[in-house]
Amino acid sequence: MNLITSGHAAALWTGLHLFLLLALSMLVVRQRQRHKVAFGDDGIPELAQAIRAFGNATEYIPAGLIAIGVLALVEAPPLAVHISGLVLFTGRVMHAVGLSQSGGASLPRAIGVTLTWISYVFAGVALLFYAIV
Repeated sequence: MNLITSGHAAALWTGLHLFLLLALSMLVVRQRQRHKVAFGDDGIPELAQAIRAFGNATEYIPAGLIAIGVLALVEAPPLAVHISGLVLFTGRVMHAVGLSQSGGASLPRAIGVTLTWISYVFAGVALLFYAIV
């Protein structure tokens, strides 16, 4: 009997991504309070970076979580869900760290976007496979 299902794997990665989004959101709030800025970034680089780190995560995570959820729905092996979730999560953390440290190009940002795209490709291929099998 398989105790870990693809649904459990999807729940794990969805939960972790939600906490990542929450942490990035809290960093924006902290910068807003620190600099007393209610709207926009007021030209403050640290606030702009925090806003973009959160914004970029909110741009990429939802599609990845949809893919993870659909992999679970089609009963893909838990390993496939874990691979997609781990690569996406690692990529999003790396990208957020890189963007939070520097507004310009950085190795963590490059690694982060590459891992995110790898997760998208992996999940996309897996979803197409399960759509026709």
